[in-house]
Amino acid sequence: MDQPRIAVIGAGLMGHGIAQIFAAAGYSVSLHDPVEEALAGAPERIARVFELLGHDKAGLANISYESDFATAVEAADFVFEAAPEKLEIKADIFARLDRACKPDAVLASNTSVIPIGDIGAGVSDGGRVIGTHFWNPPFLVPLVEVVQADRTDPAIVKATMDLLIGVGKLAVHVKKDIPGFIGNRLHHALKREAIALVADGVCDAETIDAVVKSGFGARMAVLGPMEQMDLVGLDLTMDIHNVLIQHLDNAPGPHPYLAEKIANGETGMNAGKGFHDWAEEEANRLRGRLADYLVEQARAAREHA
Repeated sequence: MDQPRIAVIGAGLMGHGIAQIFAAAGYSVSLHDPVEEALAGAPERIARVFELLGHDKAGLANISYESDFATAVEAADFVFEAAPEKLEIKADIFARLDRACKPDAVLASNTSVIPIGDIGAGVSDGGRVIGTHFWNPPFLVPLVEVVQADRTDPAIVKATMDLLIGVGKLAVHVKKDIPGFIGNRLHHALKREAIALVADGVCDAETIDAVVKSGFGARMAVLGPMEQMDLVGLDLTMDIHNVLIQHLDNAPGPHPYLAEKIANGETGMNAGKGFHDWAEEEANRLRGRLADYLVEQARAAREHA
């Protein structure tokens, strides 16, 4: 497929970033959002990303902003859905895409955890339904999990991965359509144990973050867990597991400590308190440090490409 046309459904946190990626790479992109304010604010947000990354602003002309759903997707070869993380919303969008898109258009969902088969259940040709889990922010984090559902055509997997690799993403193939895919299953296994340790009085939240950032986290960008086990030896890993695994948290649902926090209104930075106390200035400093780090990594990757 020569220079496929792209449509993105959702102009919010993820959608505007996905649109920017393809526009900067020279693709024609149609961006739709049913919320007028979100669509109206997207051009400015996308322009800021172009400026942040030093991309040629001529690429901004590659994006059209469509308030009408059918108009946005009717000519698209690839549609990326980036709607809120609710199954009923995403499933409805996919049913509408099935009616409005060309019969050979690829229909991709940016869900973080919802099985792709559930989202695309109402699509008559399930072979063209696929998951593309971009990580936030999509224009700075290179990884995209390409999720193959039970009905997904393998040729669609290859076409999607080729498209993403062509715009500079690190596309990985998730061969089974399981909740959370790969990254979020690993990430939330860590979060579950972290919450349990704090709830059990083993340490406080500050200690958890220090151990992760200054301990194993310091090497994880260059040493994955499977590599690390090979490095130290699987026999040592087995010895450790024989002692440790039985003591790890295995609660069947969210930890009561997390539910208690939420019930008390301690929902995180926006509330001023979560596992940590957050003054607005301190929260903004942390957001800034994260953004600066990711921008530095993205620019370094471009220089070495």
